[in-house]
Amino acid sequence: MNRKTIIDEVKKLSSEPWDVIIIGGGATGLGIALDSATRGYRTLLLEQADFAKSTSSKSTKLVHGGVRYMAQGDLLLVMEALKERGILLKNAPHLTFNQEFVIPVYTLFDVVKYTIGLKFYDLLAGKLSLGRSYFMNRRRTLERLPLLRMDGLKGGVVYHDGQFDDSRLAVTLAGQTTLHGGYTLNYCKVTGFEKDQSGKISRVVAVDSLSGEQFAFSTRLVINATGVFSDEVVRMDNSRSRPAIRPSQGVHIVLDKSFLQSDSAVMIPKTEDGRVLFAIPWYGKVVVGTTDTPVDDVSLEPVALNKEIDFILKTAGNYLVKAPSRKDVLCIFAGLRPLAANPERPEATKEVSRRHKITLTKSGLLSIVGGKWTTYRRMAEETLNKAIESGYLKRSKCVTKSLNLSSGTDKGRLSIYGNGSGEIAGMIAENPGFAQKLHDSLPYTRAEIVWICRNEMPCNIEDILARRTRALFLDAAASREIAPLVAEIMADENGYDMKWREEQISSYNNLVKNYL
Repeated sequence: MNRKTIIDEVKKLSSEPWDVIIIGGGATGLGIALDSATRGYRTLLLEQADFAKSTSSKSTKLVHGGVRYMAQGDLLLVMEALKERGILLKNAPHLTFNQEFVIPVYTLFDVVKYTIGLKFYDLLAGKLSLGRSYFMNRRRTLERLPLLRMDGLKGGVVYHDGQFDDSRLAVTLAGQTTLHGGYTLNYCKVTGFEKDQSGKISRVVAVDSLSGEQFAFSTRLVINATGVFSDEVVRMDNSRSRPAIRPSQGVHIVLDKSFLQSDSAVMIPKTEDGRVLFAIPWYGKVVVGTTDTPVDDVSLEPVALNKEIDFILKTAGNYLVKAPSRKDVLCIFAGLRPLAANPERPEATKEVSRRHKITLTKSGLLSIVGGKWTTYRRMAEETLNKAIESGYLKRSKCVTKSLNLSSGTDKGRLSIYGNGSGEIAGMIAENPGFAQKLHDSLPYTRAEIVWICRNEMPCNIEDILARRTRALFLDAAASREIAPLVAEIMADENGYDMKWREEQISSYNNLVKNYL
């Protein structure tokens, strides 16, 4: 995917109206773009920043049915998510895998409660189950989780869910959309709509954030999939519209694997304030979280509050022999959940359903809010079906249930690049210098950065270090150390000058401060 080529092609194709223009390049928008392209619609996606820049790169890295949603009684959501979990693990094996979880239990009541509850979870999963749940005694639990606190421990309940790399999946969806004839354009911000004489939206006005070039794209349908920014887009259509989003901030910290020393993840089902806490092995580190803090303001770069960091550290310390402190944190990242909630009922965000909502205005703006990564494919299917039922699109069948997202052969760690894994391996074979690791604490090589520059539309070094690779999230300080080298490689590939490199390094250093 070359961004300049895509812009040139989009301008040529814009002499005729697009069937669908999607605003938002996160999980939901990219899922809709791929579904739309594979149904044969002329499809264009516009993202104001980078793909998955906001919420969709800052998840708990789980493809899950939602054990706690079951406790809230939302069994339909759980069943839907478990089905989609199975589909995603089948369609994206290069980015997903089966993760074992252990719930430590400290009372006989909890032994019975979670053993029975997770058997029901297995039952809901049916033939898409990733493995049966079971209770194991204290000794076996400590063998599985040697750094779990022993005081009062009765044992552990084992269950299985999926794990994945969120932003790599987003980039994969963008690439697959292109392969199927659609167009995805990052750093292109929608600034307004134009309407025809009947009051229907007929054109989308946008600006290239990098060049300043203005666009006005004709379209038959506009889909608003902007997550926490959804209300802003709706106000472009109707300035008197009422808010439909209840934003909630979720914070995670990343620790060295020595704090867990296990391939199993830990799930604490109820903390002091009623939240759920996970400690999950991920790319050789441990992701711990999350929080659920209502917020009033939304931004592309939310910042973790001290109280959120302290909550995670304290709770983790209650269950782990090796209690983490601030000096042990390799990365802190905060994301905003676009919860679909009634603003007249200010319930706690941890109690708000993660179910999505689809709405269509009289002027033809189709919006989808809420949901989660696990159900992104189902959300896309329902959104386009709504457009068909409302007469905006000709009938065409969804094919994404069985759409393989990678035809690449397994190349070990490089399999995260899907179809590109073989090309990267070939680059290393031809030029041993490409095998050079960028940092001892990170797995990435020079070949990967070069390949990303040529194929995945990064526009700055943040795109590479935060989302094409996961360097920022695995070790923020280490990513800062390799920023000059990545800027040099990117400048060489694109012909950028020394001024560009210096500006990039300075900008990235400022960004990293929020992750340390």
